[in-house]
Amino acid sequence: MTLALPRPHRDDLRIAVGGLLGGMLLWLLGIHPRVPSDPLVLWHASWAPLVPLVATAACELLRRVRPRIALVVGTLALTLDTVTLGNVVTIVMYTDLMYAAVLYGSPASARRIPWTTGMLTVVGGVVPAALWRDPQGLLIGVGIGVVALAPAATGWVVRNHRDAAEAARLRAEQTALLAEMDRTQAVTAERARMARELHDMVANHLSAIAIHSTAALSLDDPQTSRDALSVIRENSVEGLAEMRRLIGILRDSSGDLEPAATPTLDGLAALVKSACANGLDVRLEAGHGRVPAPVELAAYRIVQESLTNALKHAAPGPVLVTLRQADGALRVEVSSPYRPGDTPRAPGSGSGLTGMRERATLLGGGFTAGPEAGRWAVRATLPLAETAAETAAAAAAAAAAATEGTKTTARSEGDPS
Repeated sequence: MTLALPRPHRDDLRIAVGGLLGGMLLWLLGIHPRVPSDPLVLWHASWAPLVPLVATAACELLRRVRPRIALVVGTLALTLDTVTLGNVVTIVMYTDLMYAAVLYGSPASARRIPWTTGMLTVVGGVVPAALWRDPQGLLIGVGIGVVALAPAATGWVVRNHRDAAEAARLRAEQTALLAEMDRTQAVTAERARMARELHDMVANHLSAIAIHSTAALSLDDPQTSRDALSVIRENSVEGLAEMRRLIGILRDSSGDLEPAATPTLDGLAALVKSACANGLDVRLEAGHGRVPAPVELAAYRIVQESLTNALKHAAPGPVLVTLRQADGALRVEVSSPYRPGDTPRAPGSGSGLTGMRERATLLGGGFTAGPEAGRWAVRATLPLAETAAETAAAAAAAAAAATEGTKTTARSEGDPS
């Protein structure tokens, strides 16, 4: 089994080669920090300074990948250098090893090394001065401070700045990611809201057109065909007008500035009248006071979609529409005759119930739909006021709907923009 050695960084390789060549040049020129008569020189061989020089240069190759090992071996090499004639480049490379150990080492090493070198600096200056009774003993501490403490402190400062920059970069990336998620969610929510509005605006007219065109084709009665064609023309014109306004708003370049107010509960009478013209027997009971604009829009659309569904699916009989205000909520109920097994009189997208449920849920209310005692009942409960218990989604939907209610210029009826 072979031992995989870490691959040194190319900059570390340059530092090692440059330091080794520089140290050898000084050795060839005979430039040394000590003389043979110095009492610290125990190894007088002229080539002796090359041993710590080569060892320190080799440690430079590990300054990033193994900074702790490089510092330990470099410390031994520096100690050996002090008993020879010495080489200035060995000392310079050792300061770089101390700096790299703090900058690239573990967080624990980065905390310990500056404190350790600081204590050695103090002890190295105070103890010799106290033992020798000579202030010049403080110079030993100064030397330790220059060789060890100063590069360690520099590495600590640079590491702190690097960590702060990395933390700022991560925060910026997280902020960008959250912004992108918010944008995606906003786009998705807006697309869903536009789909609901488009369905509610057009489905009623298209259902009436489909049913009356079927009647005109199946009955050989000129008067019936004339009446059906009149209803078809009326619904097609209204549907085209709403589509034109919606497309104009989306393109924002059609020049269609005709005001169109957001639907309110006051328009239920006209909605019921239109449903009766399409062949339904609708009876409206409305007992409510003033309600917020988002609730008005949701209640109107729920009634509109329920009448559209009744036009396509209901059996013959009266359709009852009831609105009443109780317990801080507006309760909407639409019931129509239901006969299992009947086929729809017009095709549908199948998203009507989903859209009504979404409208009620976004306002923090409830929605149910299903057969009850031979009738199909749609019930929605819409809170009239925001409370602390409402969800953030409900608050956002209410604000969006309120904004829609205030913008009456260049709007189609119920336009989602």
